[in-house]
Amino acid sequence: MSDDPTHVREFFGARAADWDSRFPDDGPAYAAAVAEIGLRPGDAVLDAGCGTGRALPPLRAAVGPSGTVLGADLTPEMLERALRSGRGGATGTAALLLADVDRLPVRDGALDAVFGAGLISHLADPVAGLRELARVVRPGGRLALFHPIGRAALAARHGRKITPDDLRAEPRLRLVLAEAGWRLVSYVDEDTRYLAMAVRADRGAMASGPEHL
Repeated sequence: MSDDPTHVREFFGARAADWDSRFPDDGPAYAAAVAEIGLRPGDAVLDAGCGTGRALPPLRAAVGPSGTVLGADLTPEMLERALRSGRGGATGTAALLLADVDRLPVRDGALDAVFGAGLISHLADPVAGLRELARVVRPGGRLALFHPIGRAALAARHGRKITPDDLRAEPRLRLVLAEAGWRLVSYVDEDTRYLAMAVRADRGAMASGPEHL
C-alpha cells in the first residue's frame, strides 16, 4: 500500500533502532540482488529509500572506488542507523541524503542505476515517484525493485492475502513502470525474494530537479 511521506517517516522512525535486528539474515539476499543489476566499476548508483543502508556495502563493492553510491531516505532515524553501522559515507564517491524520492537533489541523467528495496509500496504516487527515478537515470540505465521475500510471503507476514490489483504484481507493475518511463525486462516473485528489473526508456522532455549531483 502506498503512503504519504509523513506516515512513512513516522512508521520507520519509530522502528529504526531495532530494524536490522528484526531482519538479521537479509544481507546475502541484498548482495545477490545487487549482483544482478550488472553494475560496472565507475558507475553511479542510488539506493532509493536506503533505510539503514543494507544495500550500500554491496553497491560500493560493485562500482569500486571510481564509482558513486548515494543513499537517499526521508527518515532521519534510518540514516542515523546507517551511519552508526558504518554503512554511511560522505566522501567524493559516497553520501547519504535526507531526501524524498519524489524530489531528489540529483541532476537529470546523472545515474546509471537505481536500487529500491521495499520502495514502491511506500510511494504516495507510484507513477510520479518512478518517473522521478527515471529523470535522474540515463537512457538505458537500470532500476531494481527488490524485497528479500516475495509477495505471498510478505502478505502472510502481515496477515493479508495478495490480490490481483497489488501494485507489485507483474501486470500492474509493468503498466505503472511504462507510464513512468521504464520498461520491465525481468520479474521474479518467489518465497525467498522479489526482484523486478527495468530499463530506462528514451528520455523525452522531463523537468529538472532542484539541485545537481
